Amino acid sequence: VAAVVVGVFVARDAWLSVRARVFDIDQLMLVAAIGAAFIGHWSDSALLLVLFSLGHALEGYAMNRARTAIEALGEMAPATARLKEDPATEVSVTDLVIGDVVIVRPNERIPADGVIVVGQTAIDESPVTGESVPVDKTAIADLGDALVGMESVAAEHRAFAGTLNGPGAVEVMVLRVAADSTLARVVQLVAEAETQISPTQRLTKRIVGVFVPAVLALVVFLLVVPPLAGEPFSESFLRAMAVLVAASPCALAIATPSAVLAAIARAARAGILVKGGGPLEALGTVNAVAFDKTGTLTEGRPVLTDIEPVDPSDENTLLMVALAVERLSDHPIARAITTGIEPRFADQPVPEASDVVAVSGKGLTGTVDGEAVMIGNLALFDTIEVPEVIHTTQNALELGGRTTMIVWHAQRFLGVLGVMDTPRHDARRAVESLRELGIGKIVMLSGDNQRVATAVAQQVGITDATGGLLPADKLDEIHRLAEDHGVAMIGDGVNDAPALAAADVGLAMGAAGSDVALETADIALLADKLSSLPTAIGLARRASRTIKQNLYFSLGVVAVLIPATIAGVGISVAVIAHEGSTIVVVANALRLLRYNEPKLK
Repeated sequence: VAAVVVGVFVARDAWLSVRARVFDIDQLMLVAAIGAAFIGHWSDSALLLVLFSLGHALEGYAMNRARTAIEALGEMAPATARLKEDPATEVSVTDLVIGDVVIVRPNERIPADGVIVVGQTAIDESPVTGESVPVDKTAIADLGDALVGMESVAAEHRAFAGTLNGPGAVEVMVLRVAADSTLARVVQLVAEAETQISPTQRLTKRIVGVFVPAVLALVVFLLVVPPLAGEPFSESFLRAMAVLVAASPCALAIATPSAVLAAIARAARAGILVKGGGPLEALGTVNAVAFDKTGTLTEGRPVLTDIEPVDPSDENTLLMVALAVERLSDHPIARAITTGIEPRFADQPVPEASDVVAVSGKGLTGTVDGEAVMIGNLALFDTIEVPEVIHTTQNALELGGRTTMIVWHAQRFLGVLGVMDTPRHDARRAVESLRELGIGKIVMLSGDNQRVATAVAQQVGITDATGGLLPADKLDEIHRLAEDHGVAMIGDGVNDAPALAAADVGLAMGAAGSDVALETADIALLADKLSSLPTAIGLARRASRTIKQNLYFSLGVVAVLIPATIAGVGISVAVIAHEGSTIVVVANALRLLRYNEPKLK
């Protein structure tokens, strides 16, 4: 009864394989079970079919457990939301449209991707970005930036669907409908990644396609030749069935997909989106990493880093004059200077500037307190003699990677301001962690001038930096590296697209807020932090080791069992060893779900 009941399901799967005109393990198992029953070994037939079905169930459990880790993310987004215009009524999140403002109370989940327009709080973003601690959030000052899209909104103002609000009540303006939220797209992309077959999976399929017919030929040989030599047919038949069971590569078939899916699920929980087994395996083999500079190793926006007055007693005058002029400009450097100076004069009146004019490629001119003002680089002062102290200060700052602004007012030089796109706080630690993982070649590729590139590289611990590169030049550098190394390129997913595509695996930073980064990279680091990179590489390497362990083990079991069964080991032992190897392979793959992120020192 057991053999027949379980055999119905095995027969169904075998018939589907026959209709698809492919050789499959189910066919071997069904033939072996029928053969054992035919010669009266019903207990062996039942044991084979029950354990084979149990192995299938364990495979399904492994796959479903990995998928559940992803599906749980999608369920984190609340089903309803409160609109500001009618907070007493809850509406479905699917009815929200861009521009709606929703109220989120303390300890509630954010219903949609958007920007905080009222209130401040701390949000647990771990479901989306893998960030381990809550992130402080404040209301955006200029809604004009928000209307452009999520990419234009600073991280401290963004809120993602499914993340958990902290102690403060906030109002969030919806910037993406439910189907387009970061969480929804991550779940969709991971589901698509499950269908992507890795190189090892393709190789395994080819092996199985050749191995199964070879096994069937061996079984036919064992059925025909020994009886011709005088052996009883029942003994030859039982031996042939045992060989059939022993040679069926169930563990081999599940070895790679179980490990790949478990690793993809674990990566997604850490805020790392891996688009299939191919990128995962490629990342596990890289021994060189190429970094973009702006927005990857650095914050991606300039800040005021240096204030160098000619006379220390003139520092306040230097800053007030610079603030008066620069706050009338929308240039990124002007915004950096304004943002850096304004807090120092929050309670003091700042003089008004007038007649401010931008001189292309040089700086600004204007008037403050009735006196002429010039703020810019050396080219702006081509008609004025610049003192040696200004030259010395400027050269020193530029050697340190700063962009310099010389300030001249009331017929005298007040000093020099230094502006720089500063390295991320975790950049040096991430680079050190990559070296600890055994990455032998770490380079930086930048479009900035060589002096700036070298300065930033020194600050983050990279000794090989190349500046002044156009996108085509970065592509050439990646090709050069790929001659001797497996290369991973990490950038912002926009202007680095050619280099990302040319590398063995391309990774995009901060993809939670960027549609382009999510679509262009092989692997997307959803959080805007470099510490995700060592985690991604470490997990990929662990997955590669797990795949190899599973393959060697499954092939080893087959290599031992085939000669053992030919020598006379019974079908019961073959069944137990065969299905036991499947259990071991599945359990080994599931260990990837518990992978611990490497600690940055």
